[in-house]
Amino acid sequence: MDRRILSSLLLLLLSAVLASAVAVSGDDAMIRQVVPSDGEQSEDHLLNAEHHFSLFKSKFSKTYATQEEHDYRFRVFKANLRRAKRRQLLDPTAVHGVTKFSDLTPSEFRRQFLGLNRRLRLPADAQKAPILPTNDLPTDFDWRDHGAVTGVKDQGACGSCWSFSATGALEGAHFLSTGELVSLSEQQLVDCDHECDPEESGSCDSGCNGGLMNSAFEYILKAGGVEREKDYPYTGTDGGSCKFDKSKIAAAVSNFSVISSDEDQMAANLVKHGPLAVGINAVWMQTYIGGVSCPYICGKYLDHGVLIVGYGSSGFAPIRFKEKPYWIIKNSWGENWGENGYYKICMGRNVCGVDSMVSSVAAIHTTSS
Repeated sequence: MDRRILSSLLLLLLSAVLASAVAVSGDDAMIRQVVPSDGEQSEDHLLNAEHHFSLFKSKFSKTYATQEEHDYRFRVFKANLRRAKRRQLLDPTAVHGVTKFSDLTPSEFRRQFLGLNRRLRLPADAQKAPILPTNDLPTDFDWRDHGAVTGVKDQGACGSCWSFSATGALEGAHFLSTGELVSLSEQQLVDCDHECDPEESGSCDSGCNGGLMNSAFEYILKAGGVEREKDYPYTGTDGGSCKFDKSKIAAAVSNFSVISSDEDQMAANLVKHGPLAVGINAVWMQTYIGGVSCPYICGKYLDHGVLIVGYGSSGFAPIRFKEKPYWIIKNSWGENWGENGYYKICMGRNVCGVDSMVSSVAAIHTTSS
């Protein structure tokens, strides 16, 4: 049999096995099955864990209250080194390794830095985006080149990613409407937005405990707008009283649309309407350093809100791998994560659920200072 045909058949067989296994197993469990460890002690030696842990503590100013805590975090760090090594094999067009989250267990990472309440309900004030033409889309597009994107922000250890995704989309829409780029207040949403799903008891936007971008847009419509970040600064804490001052509104929503699960339509809406608020499965992001992430395995459960600001036709890839088109995603974990705060994920096959929850927003010009 021709080697190319045999290789293709083997690849199809592997894909089928992986897809079947993912349906009944978590991402990390599946990675361990596909890329088995040779033993922790020998692997730790090869990874030079102590050296990397020292560099990690220095780079990210990590200190621990007790020797017991230090030793525990070192064990977690070693587990994450092994996890990054396995992920590198299954996501070869990206770079995985030590990040500022490398001393956190996956459950700690999810609890502290993710916060998307996964509800696919279409809010009463949302509309379905009309189908746009896609034949004349540019090959590459980036709203950062057009002045529509504020600097990367940092949500801290607060599950408020949904608020950063929502304000990022509104910042871009406000720029398109007025020509002015204004950094908007996430803390207003954390403190004041408690929009609830009437069909799900107790399912509300809940500050550091999670929320949803569409519900945030619905809140902004009802409240009348959002203040500037400098007028209502971010604290990354929950439970504070709402201090919203309507006289200081800097940007307001006229409407928002839910985009169909079609990446060509996502690109068309991005180019026409500005940055898009999206949900994503963030399991691969804990160890991400750079490149284009296109993992062979990734769940579709959405647990993180981010902002798509553009797309590219090619990106970093080792010589033996074909370069892939990708989405450019603005994250909210500061500039000392990923590619200066950004994440690239490949386009075309709904990787990590990136086209499952997508919204665009339109802004109206406000006269408030």
